[in-house]
Amino acid sequence: MFSENITNQTHTLIKALKERHMKLSAAESCTGGLLCAAITEIPGSSNVFDRGYVTYSNDAKIELLTVPTFYITDFGAVSYQTAIAMAEGALLMSKANISISITGVAGPEGGTEDKPVGTVFLACALDGKETKFEQHMFSGSRRSVRLKTVEAAMNMLLRRLET
Repeated sequence: MFSENITNQTHTLIKALKERHMKLSAAESCTGGLLCAAITEIPGSSNVFDRGYVTYSNDAKIELLTVPTFYITDFGAVSYQTAIAMAEGALLMSKANISISITGVAGPEGGTEDKPVGTVFLACALDGKETKFEQHMFSGSRRSVRLKTVEAAMNMLLRRLET
């Protein structure tokens, strides 16, 4: 189902979380649960994966992750502000020590001049640390954008665990 690269990243992530006795939560929008699926594909992931939120709608982001409504109206659902709020909400609403959020425009429609198809924001919240975010511009099909996003999210998590 997933590429060898994603599978290898997932094994590495699960190992790193186990070594640090940490739990992960995830909040996904444009990937629709692909990150959670990649993680739970690996046996033993239940030891480190607390929960995942697929918050595809704006209402879900607000209701499940406590994203302030004005973030979405003022900055948009696809923004670093919303990504940060999603990650912090996923951490707050779970028993995790680290969380990742994903929001973007996977396409083929929905892009704007300011946020074209392939625009993705990731954010990673870690207990006691400043929440970090990244912006990516991916190209390709909807599937390609979503899979590249999962890889980028794994990389971001692994980098945060190294610090």
